[in-house]
Amino acid sequence: MKKLSGILLIDDDDTTNFLNQRLLDRMEVTDNIRTFVNGKQAFDYLYNVSNNNYEEESRSYFQPELIFLDINMPVMDGFEMLNLYERLDPEFRKGIVMAVLTTSTHPQDTANSEKYNAEYLTKPLTVEKVSALLAKHFSEEQNKV
Repeated sequence: MKKLSGILLIDDDDTTNFLNQRLLDRMEVTDNIRTFVNGKQAFDYLYNVSNNNYEEESRSYFQPELIFLDINMPVMDGFEMLNLYERLDPEFRKGIVMAVLTTSTHPQDTANSEKYNAEYLTKPLTVEKVSALLAKHFSEEQNKV
């Protein structure tokens, strides 16, 4: 399987971000991982990337192919962030898989994720969950479609 161009981890828990980044590094899924501790930081980043509002030479900026998003965060929660994300250029969003990664098993949260066409995963992130997500969205067969 090819490496992804980049992954964003959006969670207000630094330990969760650290552990998820270690897992993804071990799996060698991508060379580019950025972490954010709230939806506003992440949205601002995606807004700038979608509008090419950054220095081309900067390795800190890339268009992610996969985003893991927590729901319950301060400043701007996951669903508020998804609401703004939906307003970004559809062409930009087309190449991005959004995965809600949460401890919540509330049916309303699951339904909201479906509304935004986001995958719904419960914490903790595991090799099996990442592998299933990659197989579903990034397998060679999928890329031919």
